[in-house]
Amino acid sequence: MPTDAVTVLVDQDLTPTQMRNLEKATGVEVLDRSMVILSIFQRHARTREAKIQVEIARLVYMAPRLREANAGTERQRGGIGGKGAGESVLELGRRAVRDRIAELRRSLVVVQREADVQRSRRSGSTTQTVALVGYTNAGKSRLMRALTNNAMYVADQLFATLDTTVRALVPETRPRILVSDTVGFIKALPHDLVASFRSTLEEARDASLHLHVVDASDPAFRTQYDVTRQVLGEIGAEDHPRLLILNKCDLISEPQRAALAEEFSEAVMMSAKSSEDVSALHGQIRDFFERSMEEEEFVIPYDQQGKVALLHERCRVLEERYDEDGAHVRVRAPAALLGGLRREI
Repeated sequence: MPTDAVTVLVDQDLTPTQMRNLEKATGVEVLDRSMVILSIFQRHARTREAKIQVEIARLVYMAPRLREANAGTERQRGGIGGKGAGESVLELGRRAVRDRIAELRRSLVVVQREADVQRSRRSGSTTQTVALVGYTNAGKSRLMRALTNNAMYVADQLFATLDTTVRALVPETRPRILVSDTVGFIKALPHDLVASFRSTLEEARDASLHLHVVDASDPAFRTQYDVTRQVLGEIGAEDHPRLLILNKCDLISEPQRAALAEEFSEAVMMSAKSSEDVSALHGQIRDFFERSMEEEEFVIPYDQQGKVALLHERCRVLEERYDEDGAHVRVRAPAALLGGLRREI
């Protein structure tokens, strides 16, 4: 190996013994697959929820890998006499880790409960939602920014987005369509991270439509596509309505585009950098929700004119006229939303 190497990365999970033996053989730090992913996640965590999730996963990973710092740590503490009378430093350390994990999980329950309430409010108001899903670094965050005109963080790197971001589709529609960007998937993602990012993944499970974003310029995109479908299946979201987005098509040749268009005839071939492509996708999203809409006419008495504003806020108003009995407002909206408005109005 090169003499100037400072770290060895292994694309597999290692046991503590394997890692220790490799460090002895190489004389440098050794990081396995899970540790590399955890390090990246830790660097990019910004919200309280993401930071708690990453710390839980890191501690769960580290707990079985704690080892004695030196031979002296075998001394017993808290007892009198020989071996077994107390706890070793290692045992104390592991107990402290377990206590910290329990404390973090209690905090996470509170944070995720708040996220669940927000999701239920969106669901309860029959909000139309779209979730961007896909392998890490497929271009989801750039596409999110293009669809919502939001100056969110975008970077050409793994797991640049860990926190769920929800923004309205722009130009705004009536009813509004909300778009959420989720954590990127990756092959053999550590189980503890999948479990920790439950609330982020549930944004995808609860969405009305998935935009499955794939980096068409990556030779391994078919494998990445399968990984994403597998993870969606694990959270019960595999059969959601979806649009397959072959992104970064500006980075492939015309013959490659033609071949992909033939292989994935129903996919949207585009580049998130192209305003024309983004505008066309905006139209397809709008058309998807349009198919589930119905028309309804409401008669609002003059002493309840505040409800006219409610219709303008939640529906697409097709016609508005005023007669002797009040305002006649003809609207178009999803059937579920219209049902709720009938009860409310």
